[in-house]
Amino acid sequence: MPVQSKSTQIVSQEKSMDVKAYMLEVGRAARAASRAIAKADTNVKNKALLVMADAIERDSAKLIAANEQDLARARANGLDTAMLDRLTLNAKGVASMADGLRQIAALPDPVGEIDDMSYRPSGIQLGKMRVPLGVIGIIYEARPNVTADAAGLCLKAGNAAILRGGSEAIESNRAIAACVREGLQAVGLPQTVVQVVETTDRAAVGELVTMRDYVDVIVPRGGKGLIERITNEARVPVIKHLDGVCHVYIDDKADLDKAIRIADNAKTHRYGTCNTMETLLVNKAIAATVLPRLADIYLTKGVELRGCPASRDLVPAMKPATEEDWSTEYLAPILSVRVVDDVDQAIDHINTYGSQHTDAIVTEDYSRARRFLREVDSASVMVNASTRFADGFEYGLGAEIGISTDKIHARGPVGLEGLTSQKWVVFGDGQIRS
Repeated sequence: MPVQSKSTQIVSQEKSMDVKAYMLEVGRAARAASRAIAKADTNVKNKALLVMADAIERDSAKLIAANEQDLARARANGLDTAMLDRLTLNAKGVASMADGLRQIAALPDPVGEIDDMSYRPSGIQLGKMRVPLGVIGIIYEARPNVTADAAGLCLKAGNAAILRGGSEAIESNRAIAACVREGLQAVGLPQTVVQVVETTDRAAVGELVTMRDYVDVIVPRGGKGLIERITNEARVPVIKHLDGVCHVYIDDKADLDKAIRIADNAKTHRYGTCNTMETLLVNKAIAATVLPRLADIYLTKGVELRGCPASRDLVPAMKPATEEDWSTEYLAPILSVRVVDDVDQAIDHINTYGSQHTDAIVTEDYSRARRFLREVDSASVMVNASTRFADGFEYGLGAEIGISTDKIHARGPVGLEGLTSQKWVVFGDGQIRS
């Protein structure tokens, strides 16, 4: 009888798996583990994180080899360039995962912090204590680094995690998960504190987002189609963002050399990230000076430009921009360009077409910068800096579980504090209510 290959065995196992029963088992285990991690002290959590980081660094070659298997399969399946970029894990990426875990370990533990203590007329003392959310389900595509980032953040914030990565990164995720389990085992925590869903069956996602008895919040990270599906099907709260339609507005009071550096970096540093600029807005008073210089940079780097009529008058190589372009997240070397009358029109454009993710102004005018910060309704608003800084690592969060464009509970890069809630605590000395 012929011996089945590993991949054939996995497919066979998944076909015979009762996905609903499997996910219920995962959920029950996570709920039980959440009680253990919620009471773990800071030293235990930090030691687990440091062991995970050391294991990831030690197994760098193994992780990259596992990732190469995923990449080979992804190329064979015709995945697009942006997806391949997000899927790729190199030596620098492995080192970054380890550094992220160490940075999380170095951060203050939010669990148990008591804020806003005050005395009431009755004599009781009242405050708010920060507590874990419980069980967090993370659903993500490509990006194998999310496995380490999510595990580390959920652990430090006292939560159990159920990680469901995309099928395109299954080998990478399993290899990283082995390092995570090593850290948990080293400190005597249940290995079910962090579980990577073993099946690539899409039905597992449908089960995960409806398990209200076992899951407290869902965090989806991926394309618009995935996030729309999660939002529509979920029966537990979701922390999400749909698009990263990010803008840079170059004001007529900008330092133009500074503006060119920022606008170049915001677009060309990486194309496949949600904090990459997708629309450039330029004040009409300086457009003739700055746009040709920027166009030379973009075109040399292979960026396709799509502009309004005024932009195309200055740079004839631009293609015409359509109404759809203004609200499109390309995740590719394509950039929309519009010449605007003033800061008011720039703010109006951003609030009309943007996705409330990240937007920046380049200006030396303090009053305009303050107006932009106040009036642009986005999770991150920047002055004289690249939108590429909208990232948990850059914000000092150690890593991020995702970037939220919601307005309730958490907004922007979601780090440790965003993975906790608060409860009221009361200290008395025998007081009774009369």
